[in-house]
Amino acid sequence: MARTLTPKDARALLTAVARQATGQSSIAVYNSADFVSVGETVLATGLENVFNALNTVLASTIIAVRPYKAQFGLPEVDGGLYGLRKRKISYYSKDPENAGDFNTDLFTNFADSFTAGENEDANGVAQSTKSQWVQNAPMPLEQNFGGASVWQYNVTIYEEAVKIAFTSEEEFNKFVAGYLQEHANDIERTKEAWNRMAFASKIGQVYDMSANMSGSVVNLTSAFNTRFGTSYTSAQLRTTYLKEFLAFFVATFKETSRMMRNSTVLYHYPVTKTVNGTTYSVLRHTPKERQRAYLYGPLFTEAEALVLPEIFNDEYLKLDTQAEIADFWQTPADGAALKVTPPVLNTSSGLQEAGTSVDIAYLVGAIMDEDALKTNWILESARTTPVEARKGYRNTWNNFARNAWVDPTENCVIFIMAD
Repeated sequence: MARTLTPKDARALLTAVARQATGQSSIAVYNSADFVSVGETVLATGLENVFNALNTVLASTIIAVRPYKAQFGLPEVDGGLYGLRKRKISYYSKDPENAGDFNTDLFTNFADSFTAGENEDANGVAQSTKSQWVQNAPMPLEQNFGGASVWQYNVTIYEEAVKIAFTSEEEFNKFVAGYLQEHANDIERTKEAWNRMAFASKIGQVYDMSANMSGSVVNLTSAFNTRFGTSYTSAQLRTTYLKEFLAFFVATFKETSRMMRNSTVLYHYPVTKTVNGTTYSVLRHTPKERQRAYLYGPLFTEAEALVLPEIFNDEYLKLDTQAEIADFWQTPADGAALKVTPPVLNTSSGLQEAGTSVDIAYLVGAIMDEDALKTNWILESARTTPVEARKGYRNTWNNFARNAWVDPTENCVIFIMAD
């Protein structure tokens, strides 16, 4: 079915992603197809009776919290509730026309009694090109991105009820500041979870639609063995022959980056169609400055000083603005693995649908056009209630609405290792 434009509650999905990303649960497939447009100890001395987690008699307190910043960045699109649905228009490439300003081997354009038209012979075959008034309208491709995934966070601040758990106003204020900081950390972790989910959706989409996206999936194990006439396993390439493999990867990555600058049907879904016997495709090219790279950091740790400068420098890509070096894709325990049921484009109907579940055991990384994957912050706001007069507390509600674009018509190449 098509992507719904009504807001979808993303709490359950983002909770699952965040718990996997923080190591609280093991790797598992999460279904992002509906959310991305084609997210204890009790002490014996007694507890205060609000949180039921704080001892009522304390000498001093250490607040164990520190700020957390979301680790996985993606390009963002400006948006808002007034721009919940966006339209993207591309254009099909057209072939050149036959020359009309010369007599050629195909057409006689200048001859006595010939007009500015086609000048058909006795059999109805055109002897010259059409007139200057022949129409050649552009062929646009319209894509619609819409919908929103929504969630909320709530934090309660008590005016008086838990002060008995502290020895001073200053200590109580530190406590409140501490759990407000952890509240902010929860929000940051959710933003990171959303970005990881969107990235996984794009990778899964490319893998699932690879039959329609020429050259978009590169199995580095197979490519290495084909190039050098070997039969090494993926594990051997990452250990015994790591030096040779990394040199091969760097060369492959740089060649892919160079090729993406050319306007071709490679690396994306070109939405090819035939009109009046002529086939048309949407061509794409991605200049260096519009490329984004995502790499699995642990693979390059041993040779980071050799590999990264080869890829990220003034001549190629910029490490600080065009790259994300990830410590893991989905879970710390299975850092290189990625499992997702992605959103794909039904090439017959043109509608979004859930693709086949994708299970990639080892994702080395990806390089893509910045328009292939973007997130769209639609809403981020906070509202605070007045103090509840009888019970003495107030609530602050943080409200979020977000969308993600994973556009199969934009260039993207993923690099995997599979035996």
